[in-house]
Amino acid sequence: MTPETQAAALREQLNRAAHQYYTLDAPELPDAEYDRLFAELQALEAAHPELRTPDSPTQRVGGAPLAEFAQVRHSVPMLSIHTETDSSPAGAAAFDARVRAALELVGDAVIDYVAEPKFDGLAINLRYEHGVLVQAATRGDGSTGEDVTANIRTVQQIPLRLQGSAPPLLEVRGELYMRRDAFEALNERQRQLMAAGDKAARTFANPRNAAAGAVRQLDSRITAQRRLSFFAYGLGAITPPQEGGPVFEYHWDILQALRAWGFPVSDLAQCAHGAAALLEYHAKIAAQRDALPFDIDGVVYKVDALAQQRRLGFASREPRWAVAHKYPPQEQLTQVLAIEVQVGRTGRLTPVAHLQPVTVGGALVARATLHNELEVQRKDVRVGDTVVVRRAGDVIPEVVSVLMERRPPEAVPFVMPAHCPVCGSEAVREEGEADRRCTAGALCAAQRQQALQHFASRRAMDIEGLGEKLAAQLCESGMVQSLADVYGLQLAPLAALDRMGERSAQNLLDALERSKHTTLPRFLFALGIRHVGERTAQDLARHFGTLDTIMDADEEALMQVEDVGPAVAHSLHSFFAQPGSRALVQALRAAGVTWEEGAPAKDAPQPLAGATFVLTGTLPTMSREQAKERLQAAGAKVAGSVSAKTSCVVAGTEAGSKLDKARALGVRVIDEAAMLAMLDSGAGLNFLEENTSQADFSDLPLFSLAPAAQRTGGEGQG
Repeated sequence: MTPETQAAALREQLNRAAHQYYTLDAPELPDAEYDRLFAELQALEAAHPELRTPDSPTQRVGGAPLAEFAQVRHSVPMLSIHTETDSSPAGAAAFDARVRAALELVGDAVIDYVAEPKFDGLAINLRYEHGVLVQAATRGDGSTGEDVTANIRTVQQIPLRLQGSAPPLLEVRGELYMRRDAFEALNERQRQLMAAGDKAARTFANPRNAAAGAVRQLDSRITAQRRLSFFAYGLGAITPPQEGGPVFEYHWDILQALRAWGFPVSDLAQCAHGAAALLEYHAKIAAQRDALPFDIDGVVYKVDALAQQRRLGFASREPRWAVAHKYPPQEQLTQVLAIEVQVGRTGRLTPVAHLQPVTVGGALVARATLHNELEVQRKDVRVGDTVVVRRAGDVIPEVVSVLMERRPPEAVPFVMPAHCPVCGSEAVREEGEADRRCTAGALCAAQRQQALQHFASRRAMDIEGLGEKLAAQLCESGMVQSLADVYGLQLAPLAALDRMGERSAQNLLDALERSKHTTLPRFLFALGIRHVGERTAQDLARHFGTLDTIMDADEEALMQVEDVGPAVAHSLHSFFAQPGSRALVQALRAAGVTWEEGAPAKDAPQPLAGATFVLTGTLPTMSREQAKERLQAAGAKVAGSVSAKTSCVVAGTEAGSKLDKARALGVRVIDEAAMLAMLDSGAGLNFLEENTSQADFSDLPLFSLAPAAQRTGGEGQG
């Protein structure tokens, strides 16, 4: 094989794998194999520079900084879309009425639309010639934008070479955005840089600003680090039909063509028949908005038939055939009335701004987090300031920025206290950290109450009935000075507490008695050790086998555990080095808290090591938490969503979308009985291979060990 043929084959294989991974969420190559092929192509191009093409995956990593951006004049203007001023569902009906009037429709005639989310990102025009990306430009003023080709090449979801049969000239319009998880990861990195003393580091106000800043980096290597994403939604210039270009009659057809060419198109886009369907879509997306992995600020309605679009034309610089129907804003202006410092379960001091109440994103907001000392200093938030406050989804409202021009002259800088506002103990900020923490531990009332809530939570000791209000009463009354005190509570004092009574008190005592029989991972997690979450607790228990071994391990030994780094090891070692921590463990053991202990991981069988399971629906004899613990004890990873990498789905009654996705992807589905039989066999996934055939999985909704005539789980369970 010649170097040219070899390079072409590698490019095709890598581009296909990237499309499967980033666009379809159905990876077909292991990461290690992708990396090997990528390195092989890099080496080949280094030896033969003439083989390096614009569509090569190696061109996504970013190059040398540019001096400035060149200007690009759009051959087809990138026009803005009219915004419907009525953010209520009635705005959809108003748009439909305008379209019907302009088309002179009467009677029962109904317009077909395509409804799509309005992504809160940055509009981009991508120009392809003979299937290869040659230019990417920002919208700019609609007529002229900036050439950001080098930066756009780093976005994995944007194809460098199109799939299938694409026209010789094709301009694709779409939205560049940043997912919420990528945005949080970016800001966390920035906070770490700030804590380390980097004066140039700063956090970003929202994902849109972060995405826009990433696109306009002169150094494309920085853009490559920002994890941008892309959705395609329309066309610009394109080879006309008379010259061999495609013929489209509907906007929906354009979206399907974009998919076929390799572009990500939102699965939330759908056809809508008439005004009633637009109203329904507006409400449906509003209900999903907070749970989406990206920000949207509304929905867009477009007349589907392109012939009708041409008849409707444009008003000024806006198409009459489309409208942006926005939701209530998630950012508002308000005033800071006071700043207080709250103390969390781990002693973290968090400054919180008390605000003049304002409605943001449909909710009344009266408080907003200022995160930490460094953030307060960077934003320079002061009492009396007028600020921009943001709320998105379930995220705690935060102060985004200050309107300096409205600052009152008497406003003074806020200073974080050097002592805990609850107990008066010293509050310190360790080197390299952004947070200041109270040093009193469980002796601090604020930490004691929240530590008790965490200890009693469902994934920890699972003490039913011991919630926030009761935890506060127990701590404030002095009945609980230590976590172990909960197991010495008596009926009469409990019944005398506010809103308790004898029956509720007895229920709590029964729940406390049940919680004494737990597992080592749950117990470790319940202790509330900083940096030790559920997964880390499970890994520690699996690796060491016993609590005493964990308590006696030094930091070097702790770092031998998978995913335990220096910070976690230091936190664990420091916790168990304190006499008070060991006394707490001893007191809990003396109170009757027990768990099974076993051999370290090197001696313990792990038949499901490397396998990924997903649980869905209601299992007949055990909770999902119990099933999760059994699977993890056998070495399996238990994920929250189904993908092509999922090894097996365990389904119970009322299983929903996860079961549907498993069937669509061809992932093995079993019931609880099959799962338990597999675990008891110790043979791992081989047990399923030996006790069923592939036909069973295709013919049945899920696999059970019961005889075929008795198998349950029909279509109604989906």
